[in-house]
Amino acid sequence: MYPATQPPRAIRELPDELISQIAAGEVVERPASVVRELVDNALDAGATQITLRLLAGGVRLISVEDNGLGIPANELPVALKRHATSKITSLTELESVGTMGFRGEALAAIQSVSELSVLSRTAAQDSAMLLDGRSGELQPAARAQGTTVEVKELFYSTPARRKFLKTDNTELAHCVEAVRRHALTRPEVGFAIWHEGKLVEQWRAQTIDAASDEDRNTQYQRSLDRRLADVLGDDFLDNSVAVHYQSGNVTVVGRAGIPDASRSRADHQFAYVNGRYVRDKVITHAARSAYEDVLHGHRQPIYALYVEIEPTRVDVNVHPTKIEVRFRDGREVHQAVRHAVENALAVPRANMLMASALQNHELPMTGTFGSGGAASGTSTLGATASPAWPNANWQQATMPLAGTRVADVGALWQSTPRSGLPAEEHPTQSFATDAVFNALSANHTSAPSLQDAAPETWPLGKAIAQLHGVYILAENTQGLVLVDMHAAHERIVYEQLKTQIDTQRISSQPLLIPATFPAIAQEVATAEACADALQELGLEISTLSSKTLAVRAVPSTLAQGDAVALARSVLAELSQHDASTVVQRARNELLATMACHGAVRANRKLTIDEMNGLLRQMEVTERSDQCNHGRPTWRQLSMRELDALFLRGR
Repeated sequence: MYPATQPPRAIRELPDELISQIAAGEVVERPASVVRELVDNALDAGATQITLRLLAGGVRLISVEDNGLGIPANELPVALKRHATSKITSLTELESVGTMGFRGEALAAIQSVSELSVLSRTAAQDSAMLLDGRSGELQPAARAQGTTVEVKELFYSTPARRKFLKTDNTELAHCVEAVRRHALTRPEVGFAIWHEGKLVEQWRAQTIDAASDEDRNTQYQRSLDRRLADVLGDDFLDNSVAVHYQSGNVTVVGRAGIPDASRSRADHQFAYVNGRYVRDKVITHAARSAYEDVLHGHRQPIYALYVEIEPTRVDVNVHPTKIEVRFRDGREVHQAVRHAVENALAVPRANMLMASALQNHELPMTGTFGSGGAASGTSTLGATASPAWPNANWQQATMPLAGTRVADVGALWQSTPRSGLPAEEHPTQSFATDAVFNALSANHTSAPSLQDAAPETWPLGKAIAQLHGVYILAENTQGLVLVDMHAAHERIVYEQLKTQIDTQRISSQPLLIPATFPAIAQEVATAEACADALQELGLEISTLSSKTLAVRAVPSTLAQGDAVALARSVLAELSQHDASTVVQRARNELLATMACHGAVRANRKLTIDEMNGLLRQMEVTERSDQCNHGRPTWRQLSMRELDALFLRGR
């Protein structure tokens, strides 16, 4: 049934009250929206302690108290007017906003759908002043320096909006989450949340009072870690690695969860830009792509990442709630975040244990490893110290490893083994075997020697047995280590294949017959605007017509793949993010297949020296904690856990 045609109406200006109601609909979605805006203002006022008091999940009362600078008495009435703010005064300041709030809409929008009052006092005033938002009455009141904003009976004037609210407990949870997001980025500020007169959450302020900037940065990192532990729990800190990376205009710090700590939902992912919590597709995509090589299935990583960038290079004025941003150079940010997380995850946990053990035993240390394959930038985690093992007798210590030359990648596209025998009849080889067992033994200068290193310093321990030809059992200072032999070797081969191919420039192979495909306008525009970027990725895509593109060249290592599917994926990513991840992903899938077929198979009997050689390689191989499919490669059973199995000490 078609709607009835309405008679035309004259164009008129909307009344101020209706304008405020529309603005409130954009800014105030639920009590948590009010909490977010008021806490933003408190932080901008320099508060070091913020207290939130709620009744009925924030529907009956939201009170935000702070000890900030306060609002002068003569400015209180102006503060409740639409588009009135002290944060910006010109377009130049808008383009380089450094405060949490700046739009000047929050208080006016909140006032239009609630009963609002503001109590504030500055250091220069003899007493505080209380402003009633409805009547505009201003009168003296008692209060220390700072501001208290009370919001009562939210949506009382718009009962239809109130019906959309959930239960008190649900609204309370959203309010707590809003404060938690602020708390995660401001460790120097204390937060307390009260509901119905009971303390729900409290996070105490961390003191940062160092003299030099370097000391302040160090203290801030420590206080940030303590705040992350307070808010997200000690498990988050125990199951994450520090992130610190800088590239050009972008700095990324924080913590990235180890793959074993992944979750089924993306509910522990926190991203901040210049101290502002955001939900940004560029950052989310970059972080997720950094986990592609180590996460199993559709698991979601956990992380808290803090991106610092010049304010002029990010636009925060794209959404009324300020939760979305737009970067001037999204690719720059995407690469920085991806490399930051990749570098942090690249260092195996065994590597970290090794460095700690070496320090405790005062053994000589030299060299670096754990670069994470970053193309640019620096990472403090990417320079983990590695031990110097002079006179390394690698041939004696190492099991026969699989090696693959990049030039032989095409062998994988063959459908049958070269020898004509089924792959399962070759316990250590497959159809790419003769290419797979030559190259990796050529460069082992950074590998440890079993003769010169003290066994007690080996993080993965000393091999003692092999179980059913599948698992390696090793003894270390903590207890028992169990290693999945095939999964571990698969990762070692895979990482060395990636290292080989990363040292070579991506070369293109022209297609004998160009692959044409119908393209949408965005694909055509991206192909024309990003021709140089495509060439760097080994792709040549030309325009045949306004609706047709042709792929004329592809990366040499992917010449046997689907050129059209690759081109479409790259163009889609390039229009939004850094498209190099698409080519890298396709390349890595190919190398992962080679590594899987080249790795040592189950039921292969290994000598003790071969098992120890594999363990030592794991300790110096990036991302060796997970196999190519994201499954763990080793597990530690401590003496306490072993004692518990046999009820020892009870």
